[in-house]
Amino acid sequence: MSRKVAIVALLSASIVLASFASALASSGGGGLPWEAPLEQIQESITGPVAGAIALAAMAIAGGMLIFGGELNDFARRLVYVVLVAGILLGATQIVGLFGATGASIGLTDEQGQSFGFSGEGEGAHG
Repeated sequence: MSRKVAIVALLSASIVLASFASALASSGGGGLPWEAPLEQIQESITGPVAGAIALAAMAIAGGMLIFGGELNDFARRLVYVVLVAGILLGATQIVGLFGATGASIGLTDEQGQSFGFSGEGEGAHG
């Protein structure tokens, strides 16, 4: 008799747990608490403020290298660090000048057809 009770209890527990599967698989309401400040920092770093800072840093560092005369090794390395930081901060604007706005993997259907690609797999030739 106890074996029947154990089997019934196991089956009922598995049915109850299976009913929770859809609720557990659904996405939650919001993100983590630190996502909003990080997104604001990202927008600030990649926005127009970063472009202005990068342009100013590159101009000042370039001017120091050109007109700085005899800079000691530490100052020259510091100027190079500022120059590279300016280039890195302005990289999104530089890439945007060339028309790339994000990841573009593969060809669109129109581009594929203009190159003669049918979009079908390797074995679709007959």
